[in-house]
Amino acid sequence: MSQGQEPVFPEYETETSQTSKLLRKFKETPFVPIGMAGFAMVVGYGLYRLKHRGDMKMSLHLIHMRVAAQGFVVGALTCGVLYSMLREYVEKPKE
Repeated sequence: MSQGQEPVFPEYETETSQTSKLLRKFKETPFVPIGMAGFAMVVGYGLYRLKHRGDMKMSLHLIHMRVAAQGFVVGALTCGVLYSMLREYVEKPKE
């Protein structure tokens, strides 16, 4: 880009690191990383429990693990949507 030209999309072409962009996104939508972490924890626990499942079939154990992980993610996303609606419509000052 030339010295005299302004960037077309200045919010995308700033000199920021990936870490600062990631932290900014996490501050804007805090429930997405919570959902991702919860998904990873449920899957990790399910894999740990896979060894000690007793006489339960493998397919049934995997179905339970999948449902638990999906439920955690959907719950976190629902909380995130409700949180953003609260910030936008309830806490927004009247103009």
